[in-house]
Amino acid sequence: MTLTTADPVWYLAYGSNMAADRFSCYLAGGSPPGALRTYEGCRDRTPPVRDVGVRLPGRLTFGGVSGVWGGALAFFDRDADGWVAARAYLITFGQFSDVVAQEARQPVSADLAVYGDGTWHAPSAVYESIVQVGERAGAPILSFTSARPPAPAPPSEPYLRTILRGLTETFGWAPSASADYLLGAPGVAPTWSSASLVRLAETDRG
Repeated sequence: MTLTTADPVWYLAYGSNMAADRFSCYLAGGSPPGALRTYEGCRDRTPPVRDVGVRLPGRLTFGGVSGVWGGALAFFDRDADGWVAARAYLITFGQFSDVVAQEARQPVSADLAVYGDGTWHAPSAVYESIVQVGERAGAPILSFTSARPPAPAPPSEPYLRTILRGLTETFGWAPSASADYLLGAPGVAPTWSSASLVRLAETDRG
């Protein structure tokens, strides 16, 4: 599939980018609460046309070390049993390319290449795989992850707080439901318990 800069795509966020204020830092630039990095923003800073909550086969897992949040990063394991809660944003392929570039700490200056096998590869040592997980309203649903997620490790408090906020925004879940979902992701327990996750979610709600 060949895509141009202006073509619409759905960016599938399954980690901290489910929170709209966090994702806006990728689009418009800025530093999300609790993060240790300021983002450049996209060449096109137009907000998403719309967003929807989706569930798809696979599993959320945490591993590695984040230079932005501390603690482990979220990964989408497409081959695992279970399901993943995510938020899909309708943006352009150019914006998606710039999000991937910022994730890979590369300049936002050119779109991703499309290789002969029909897959994209990100210039990142962490999220090197760009995957298409379906279509919606004629536009592809794209996300990035790793084909080789690292061993499970616990995520940090600010990272989990942001993910919990995204789950609430996207699905309207109660704190206990969000806690149950995250506890199913390798790396979360035993460092984090249901009670501690519920407290994070309730504190973030104010």
